[in-house]
Amino acid sequence: MKILMLSWEYPPRIVGGISRVVHDLAQKLGEENNEVHVLTCWEQGTKEIDKDKNVFVHRVHTYDVSTFNFIEWVSHLNFALLEHAVKMINEFGTFDIIHAHDWIVAFAARVLKNSYSIPLVCTIHATESGRNWGIHNDTQRYISNVEWWLTYESWRVIVNSHYMKNEVENVFRLPEDKIRVIPNGVDLNKFKGYERDYSYRRNYVMDHEKMVFFVGRLVNEKGAHVLVDAMPKVLQNYNDVKFVIAGRGPQMDYLKVKVVSMNIEHKVYFTGYINDENLLRLYKCADIAVFPSLYEPFGIVALEGMVANIPVVVSDIGGLGEIVYHDFDGMKAYSGNANSLADCILDLLYNPVKAEEMKKRALEKVNRVYNWNIISKQTMDVYNEVVNDCKKSSWRTPDIKEMFDLGTGE
Repeated sequence: MKILMLSWEYPPRIVGGISRVVHDLAQKLGEENNEVHVLTCWEQGTKEIDKDKNVFVHRVHTYDVSTFNFIEWVSHLNFALLEHAVKMINEFGTFDIIHAHDWIVAFAARVLKNSYSIPLVCTIHATESGRNWGIHNDTQRYISNVEWWLTYESWRVIVNSHYMKNEVENVFRLPEDKIRVIPNGVDLNKFKGYERDYSYRRNYVMDHEKMVFFVGRLVNEKGAHVLVDAMPKVLQNYNDVKFVIAGRGPQMDYLKVKVVSMNIEHKVYFTGYINDENLLRLYKCADIAVFPSLYEPFGIVALEGMVANIPVVVSDIGGLGEIVYHDFDGMKAYSGNANSLADCILDLLYNPVKAEEMKKRALEKVNRVYNWNIISKQTMDVYNEVVNDCKKSSWRTPDIKEMFDLGTGE
């Protein structure tokens, strides 16, 4: 099958979790003898057209016109994506299906769908309403409307958890039979060749200290502030522990000031931005990985922790709550509750045998449920379903020549 994926991020451009999902899915689909093209945004130091293993990657420059806000920039990006896609189709032929990832590429996806009669599916990775706990201003309302419009224009809507299925049903009033739940996956070989490096670990913690690790964007929805609020209780009961917070974001300065005001700055290390290789090394150095999100449609970081063979503590929210079975293959804390989070961390610190058993069960679950071989097959099933339904239906946009040939033009 010839597949066109539209995404505003693809490695090395990583803004959030979409980048890795699109990369891993596209690579696996390409590995299975599909012709996969990813159309995305150009990133400094990358080629405009490249073959990334099993995937053709097309990176476009947005127009060199000053924009005053993100919404305008997204419009420019869509025009650039569309311009390149037209050239691709004229040169290499049409596609069997278009797969759009989130609202940012909705306009280009819709134009291509109707201009070339290519069926469209989309993945909604998160919603504006969910990210902001409702719609509170005109910008959020606009984004939410575009999200709805993309789901309306799509033949099928893929979501990564049952939590997200309920969310898109409620927010967009989607019919249940239009939605398909396909979880995200993780590269099972992601940490191959990486072991605990004690020399590297000493950059962050001393040998006798346990490392409690957080990685994510430092924004409210990821809950790093909840982890900071949990730190005093953990330290009061288990002094030989240090917290390593990896990532950057608008909450960085606030969190740094907060730990100073709590007089625990000597127990907290903020790494700031960290590249992929050092992130993998850090995972392997950690004793516990903590993901205390307040909103999380899926939570691929929890899978990465499981593959890294670290016991994980997550919020019982969204997709994270579906990944982890409490007290069996991980720990779940009440979302936004620092006391509950601290208790989960302490439970693992004081029960290393229990933590080891959890790690084994978690790794078995990831291999059984969240591997890309299974997920790519589920995705191909949706593609084939849509393509076959499309062939059986009357949906098709006639071109101008056909309209004249049929005598409908003047």
